[in-house]
Amino acid sequence: MLSSRFKPDFMRLTVLYLLVSAVLPPVGRAQAPVFEITPVSSWIKFDVKASVNIAGKFDKWDATLTFTSPDETTGVLEIVIQAASVDTGSGMKNGKLKNKDFFDVERNPVITFKSTKIVKTGHGTYEVDGDFTIRGVSNPEKLTLLVSGKGTGSGEIKGKMVFNRKDYGMNKGIPFIKIADHVDVNFHLKGKRVSGPPLDTN
Repeated sequence: MLSSRFKPDFMRLTVLYLLVSAVLPPVGRAQAPVFEITPVSSWIKFDVKASVNIAGKFDKWDATLTFTSPDETTGVLEIVIQAASVDTGSGMKNGKLKNKDFFDVERNPVITFKSTKIVKTGHGTYEVDGDFTIRGVSNPEKLTLLVSGKGTGSGEIKGKMVFNRKDYGMNKGIPFIKIADHVDVNFHLKGKRVSGPPLDTN
């Protein structure tokens, strides 16, 4: 038990510690670079081989790229897409993709990807493992990335992923249209470092 003459000093130190903890960020976070994605200059598109052209983009989405240290392989890429924002340039195709046979947007409004591992494969190239979720079904998938502008404070990420729609319960087609099973997803993200140290690109 603390003696009465030490209690005031102990209380003052405790209060000071709590104030400092609340005001100052943890050391690890302060040393991690923070990037911001610019949606206006970025896009996410898809393409499916079919007897008629089925290709489009998503108009509403968010992407974040966070790091726990300047080591670029500690990054976590997370993309959240509003499925109802699909735009193929055709109201009929949009309606088909939004219904329960495909995106099922009423019950599953978002499509997501969150990386679990980033591996550098060459100069500016990476393989990214992650969890992809569509229609409420999640499976591991792999992205390939090409990154440019590293070390400048801003850069571009060009990514690609191919998935099998039937792995996510999209087993049906569109009447009178033959659709392939595999879907190509391409995206182009522009971002800039808004705080923290630069990434270690060695």
